[in-house]
Amino acid sequence: MKPPVDRLNNHVKEHGMKTSTQRNLVLEIMLRDKKHLTVEELYETVKAENPDIGIATVYRTVRLLCDANIARELPITQQVSRYEIISERDHHDHLICTSCGRFVEISSDQIEQEQIRIAKKHEFTLTDHSLVLYGICKDCRKKEKGTTV
Repeated sequence: MKPPVDRLNNHVKEHGMKTSTQRNLVLEIMLRDKKHLTVEELYETVKAENPDIGIATVYRTVRLLCDANIARELPITQQVSRYEIISERDHHDHLICTSCGRFVEISSDQIEQEQIRIAKKHEFTLTDHSLVLYGICKDCRKKEKGTTV
């Protein structure tokens, strides 16, 4: 698979857009930081390196990265999403707390094998997948019961 910057530039060209140093900076920061960021968090980091970038540019770039299958959206709550770079070498799934937004990366060979088995059973060839499990973390459950952490 081509590097993300090349994939972005190819996607932009295929859709009749011009390459942009601002878009490339957003992608570079997402690749460098390797975090699950909200657009607002990403904007703060980008703005520190290029104060001329507006938040609308970051929003559009993140949407473009998702459309190009370079990044993926992780809905945390109905109002908040985080974004991460898609990596073939570092596949993982997520546990997300719907109360505080905490997320945990999980990896399980058993889950991966079961997904492949299910796809084969239904005569599907997997091209990508994402598993997100939503629930309430231990700390939020303790707060709901009125105990302190």
